[in-house]
Amino acid sequence: MDSIEAQKTITSSWEFSCDLEVDYKSEKKAHIVYSTLSVDKELQPDKVRRIMTVSDGKLSVHFEAVEARFLRASYSAFLDVLTLATKTIEQFGEDM
Repeated sequence: MDSIEAQKTITSSWEFSCDLEVDYKSEKKAHIVYSTLSVDKELQPDKVRRIMTVSDGKLSVHFEAVEARFLRASYSAFLDVLTLATKTIEQFGEDM
């Protein structure tokens, strides 16, 4: 999904939202993390929505939720796996 499509999808009536951007300074690294994390879908898609895009070596993530507690839980869980994926790339590099 490119950034124009993502912007169209982002506009919604869900009350709670936040954005996260991680600059990997490498399109390849950003795509590795994107590919790794995109397989894990939200457990409650009727309450939380996550949209990820990659552009210019940056992973951008937009979260939306119907309640703040769902947003916090989704964001927190996502950061855990994002940290793990990032540390794995740092440890083993692109030549895995």
